[in-house]
Order: sequence, then C-alpha cells, then structure tokens
Amino acid sequence: MKKTLILGASTNSARYSYLVANKLVRKGYPIVNVGRKVGEVAGVEIESTDRIHNDIDTITLYVGPKNQPVYYDYILQTKPNRVIFNPGTENEELKAKLEAAGIEAVEACTLVMLNTNQY
Repeated sequence: MKKTLILGASTNSARYSYLVANKLVRKGYPIVNVGRKVGEVAGVEIESTDRIHNDIDTITLYVGPKNQPVYYDYILQTKPNRVIFNPGTENEELKAKLEAAGIEAVEACTLVMLNTNQY
C-alpha cells in the first residue's frame, strides 16, 4: 500500500486533511501526519518536519501556496514518488521543483481520488 504523508494535517474534523487521513486509514493505507499543531488524526500522531521519512510514496498537500516555501526542502528531501496538490494548494514554483527532481506533481483532490478508486 502507498504510504502517504499528509502535509498540513489537522485535528479539526471539518478540515479536508482530517477527512483524508481517516479515509486513508479506513482503506488500509499507512499514513504520516505532518502539521503545526500537536495532536493525532486517525490514530496517528501529528509530527513536525524534524524527521525526514524515506519510505513515502505520496505527499498530499493541505498547505496554501503562500505557506509552502518553508516546506520545499522537506518535501524534496522526503523524495516521494508523487505530490498531490489538492484544490487551493496549486503552486507552479513547487511543481517545477518537483518535476526537476523527478517527482510527479498531480493537481487533484485526494478525497475524490480515494472515493473513485483512482488513488
């Protein structure tokens, strides 16, 4: 199963990152939650960017473009196979950096992908 890092994880049940974390876990995908606040989502603690994971298939973004630059190095060092830009997170600068590093950049909605078995 594709291990997924949720960047912008939130304990707020109204947030899409929260819904996606729970959906991924229900479907059997292992997840890593990364966010600014302490807590847990779908039974998995929210981490900071201090730890680089080397076994991530997908990073799904829930951080707006203005707040993404501080995460560029973290994302690139993680070396995922793909990064999903969820609606509102699209960023041409980051997309270019990912593509230059051989990382697939996908503009899509992770929740829709999961609901339609396209994940």
